[in-house]
Amino acid sequence: MGSPMHDQPPLLEMRGITKRFGSVTANDGIDLTLSAGEIVGLLGENGAGKTTLMNILFGAYDADEGTIRIDGRPAVVRSSADALALGVGMVHQHYHLVPSHSVLENLMVGQSGGRWRRKRKKILDRMDEIKGRYGLHLDPFALAGDLTVGQQQRLEIIKALVRGARILILDEPTAALTPQEARGLFGALRSMADNGMGVIFISHKLHEVRTITTRVVILRQGRVAAAVDNDAHTSKRQLAELMCGRTVSPPEKRPVARGPVVLELDGISTNGGSRMGLKGIRLKVHAGEIVGVAGVSGNGQRELADILAGVLTPAAGRVKIDGTPVNPLSPQNVQRLGIGRIPEDRMGTGLITTLPLSANIVLPRIRERRFSRFGFLKPGAIRRFARNRIHQFGIKAARSGIRAGTLSGGNLQKALLARELAWNPRVLLAAQPTRGLDVSAAGFVHGQFLQLRLKGSGVLVISEDLDELFLLCDRIAVMFEGRIMEVIPIEAASVERVGLLMAGVREAA
Repeated sequence: MGSPMHDQPPLLEMRGITKRFGSVTANDGIDLTLSAGEIVGLLGENGAGKTTLMNILFGAYDADEGTIRIDGRPAVVRSSADALALGVGMVHQHYHLVPSHSVLENLMVGQSGGRWRRKRKKILDRMDEIKGRYGLHLDPFALAGDLTVGQQQRLEIIKALVRGARILILDEPTAALTPQEARGLFGALRSMADNGMGVIFISHKLHEVRTITTRVVILRQGRVAAAVDNDAHTSKRQLAELMCGRTVSPPEKRPVARGPVVLELDGISTNGGSRMGLKGIRLKVHAGEIVGVAGVSGNGQRELADILAGVLTPAAGRVKIDGTPVNPLSPQNVQRLGIGRIPEDRMGTGLITTLPLSANIVLPRIRERRFSRFGFLKPGAIRRFARNRIHQFGIKAARSGIRAGTLSGGNLQKALLARELAWNPRVLLAAQPTRGLDVSAAGFVHGQFLQLRLKGSGVLVISEDLDELFLLCDRIAVMFEGRIMEVIPIEAASVERVGLLMAGVREAA
C-alpha cells in the first residue's frame, strides 16, 4: 500500500470545520488531513458528523467556520463542480447513473468543450489508462442498467477518475458487494494510493477499515474523538469503543432446540415483468432458528419480502404459517397469522414519518378495542402504550407525540422493532435490518432477534451484510437471479462459499 509523502504539504487539510443546523452542531471544530498515498478511514456512530463533513468537502454544504486547503493552497468549495475542479471525487452509497445510457455515455455526461468525437476518444483512452493503472475495467458500450451492483460502483469510481479526482471519498462502498467484489475494490484502492492519490473510506464494517486503511479518524458527537494509526496495536474492539465511548460486546448466541416448521415457502414463483421473477422458491423456517437470505441486491430478495408481507401475489406456490396456507395472501392475513415485518425501507413502507411516533407504534392494531371504539381513538391508551414501548426499547425521542420523521435511523429501526415485537410474532421477517446503522444500534437490533429466537419464534433475515448473517444465523439461503442456490448450515458456511454462490457459481463437487 502507498505511504504518505511527507516531503510535500498534505493533499488535503480541513481545519476547525464547524457546521450548525439550527440549534444542532453537526461538526464542531473538526481537523482532518489526508496525504498523498494514504487511505484514511472515517468512523463514527450515526449522527457523529461524518456525512456532513464529507458534504462540506464535496461542496453540498458551506461550513460556518473553518478552512480547507488542497495541496497547501486555500480552497473554496461551494458546489460539487468546485470540488471536481479541485480534484475531489465522491462515490455515494446510492449511485447517480443514467441506466438507459451506456458506460461511455455516462462518463461523457457533464464533460464540456471539444467536439463529440474528440471527447469520446479522450474518454476511451482514459478508460484504457485507468484499466492499466488500477485494474478497473468496464465495457464502454454496455448499458449502465445492465451492470451488476459492483460494476455500477466501478463506473462511479471510473467517472471520478476520468474527471481528474486525486482525492476520492467512498461512502459505505461495500454495502452491496460480494466478498470477491470487495477484494477487487480494495486492490484498486491500494493501486490508487501507490499512484499518489488520497482516499477517505467511510464504513461501519470495522474489519474492512482494519484491512484497507493506513490511518483511522473517529468522530463522536460532531468532534474528533481519536485519530489512530491502523497498525498491529489497533483492534476492531478498540475502534468500536472509541466510536461509542463505551465497551461494546456482541450479543450472545445461545444454543436453542429447533422446533417445528413455523414458516414454509412451497414452490413460490412470480411472473417478473419489470422485477426479478422468483423461480420455484422452497424454504422452511423452524421455531427457535434464524434463517438468513444472502444475495447481491436485485436477485429477488425484495420480491421474496413482498410475498411474505402479502403485498405481492405469487403466480405459483403457497406460503404456510404453522402448516396452514395463507389464503388469500394479504397483509391483513399475514399479520393475523403472526408474521411481524421489518421492511427494507423503514421510512417509506415501515413508518408514516408525518405521523406522531405514538401513532406509528400502534398503527397495525389501531382498530383493537384497547386503542379505539366505534371508530373513535383512545388517545390516552395510545400514549401509555407508546411510552411503555419507547422506554423498553430505549428510543431517543423528546416525547411520544414527536413526528416520527425527526428520529435518527437507529431510533426509527428501534421504533419498528418496538411495534412488531409487541405482538409476539410467530415469525419475524426483517429485510436489511441494520443497513446504515452504527455498531451500537446494530448490536441492539441483533440482540432483539436472538431473544426472539430464544423465545421460540422463527426469524428470517434478508441481508447483504455477510458479517451480520454469520453472527446471527443458524442457516443461510443464498439467492441468485430469483432462485435459491443452496441452503447452508452455519457450521458448513464460509465467506468464500457464500460469496461464490451470490455470484451464481456453484463449487465443484
